[in-house]
Amino acid sequence: CSDEKETDMQPIPAGILMHIPDGFLNVLVSAVCWLLTLVILGIAVANTRRELDERLVPLAGIMAAFIFAAQMLNFPVAGGTSGHFIGAALAFIVLGPWLGLLAMTAVIAVQALLFQDGGLVVMGANILVMGVVPGFLAYYIYKLGHGRSGRAQTLLAGVAAWLSVVVASATVSLLLAFSGTSALGIVLPAMVGVHALIGLGEALITVAALAFIRQTRPALLAGGQETGRGAWVVAGLAIALLLVLLAPFASGHPDGLEWVAETSGFLHTAQGAPYAILPDYTIPFLGQTGLSTIVAGLVGVLLVAGLVFLAARSLRRRSLA
Repeated sequence: CSDEKETDMQPIPAGILMHIPDGFLNVLVSAVCWLLTLVILGIAVANTRRELDERLVPLAGIMAAFIFAAQMLNFPVAGGTSGHFIGAALAFIVLGPWLGLLAMTAVIAVQALLFQDGGLVVMGANILVMGVVPGFLAYYIYKLGHGRSGRAQTLLAGVAAWLSVVVASATVSLLLAFSGTSALGIVLPAMVGVHALIGLGEALITVAALAFIRQTRPALLAGGQETGRGAWVVAGLAIALLLVLLAPFASGHPDGLEWVAETSGFLHTAQGAPYAILPDYTIPFLGQTGLSTIVAGLVGVLLVAGLVFLAARSLRRRSLA
């Protein structure tokens, strides 16, 4: 019996449930999330095609690569849990909301389709809670600091990044409650509580990244008026690849969502993907080794960077046609 189950549906290894898996949300909630996500993505594509500065095209690919790599680095949180960088706040602030959303969508789609991280049926929900909700929230909070000093804007970005994670976790709680997976009174305080801590890591990484950009390429935070080519692009890709080298040292503790699912009693409802390509961010023939994780991460970084670069360039060319 166990062999048959493994053939039909790949199990989810313990400790790697980073995004919402299939089974946590019912079909109706998943469909509504897909509908909302597709409508917003359609708007994002239209606005990107109309407004995209060609000089931001390579930067979009590098930003997506950095976010993909950073998400592999789970960091420990109190209580035997871990968290990981989301990156929506950083992407939206640097790239603008529309191109930022497309970059986040590419990251989430590659994670689900290639690495089986996040369900296929619920991919619309994952894009909604990891891209749309935290990204727009953080972007408009950051915009409140327009005209203030660079330091004040950077600090405001940290607050926005932290709040984006907390609100995203509350949104997941609502989706779980609407699906009948867990009572809102149980899952909401648990999700918000653990993600309030995880959000601190999000804020620190976002502030550090923005401070680095402000020191090296300040024009990127003033409307994207500086080129994203040449040495800047090479340096950004090098940083993303360096982060991948650290992936084997990431925390093995359960992610915040997985920890809540386990303690709240609905972890068993998670369903793995019906296939496995590079599951658990590993290369199958290399096994569960550090080298396997690094190679898989390198594949993901290069693929995400390439996809976003080509998609953005294609949209830009169509806008000029």
